[in-house]
This record gives sequence, C-alpha cells and structure tokens, in this order.
Amino acid sequence: MTRDQLRKEFGKRIIMLREQKGWSQSDFARACNKDRQAIEKLENGKVNPTLYTLLELANALEISLGELVDLK
Repeated sequence: MTRDQLRKEFGKRIIMLREQKGWSQSDFARACNKDRQAIEKLENGKVNPTLYTLLELANALEISLGELVDLK
C-alpha cells in the first residue's frame, strides 16, 4: 500500500466512524478541538496526521488508538 493509498483508506475509516456517531464534520471537529477544514483534509487523505492528532481523534470518538487505525 502506498502512502497516498494509506491516507485515503484512513480517511474512509474516519468518515465511517464519524457517521456511526451521527456526527457532521463540524460536530466531529468540535469534539476533537479541530476546525472543520482539518477534518475535511483528513477524510480526503490530504494530510498525514501526527500521532497526537490520532490520539485526539480516538478520544473524541471514545475508541482506542488501535481501533482508530484498524484498516483491515
């Protein structure tokens, strides 16, 4: 898997997890203290998140970091 493919797959995972919560991008952004554009870039695979950002996302979603990055 290439770096670009990994970012896109992770973006799809973020969308799925966010939608399971019934959240819009704005709702999710507020929950993890980000702006909506940052969430949009993550979901579109435009950025490579830091480990700390991944932790913030997982905490907002109330899941473990391992669950967040599980891209089966």
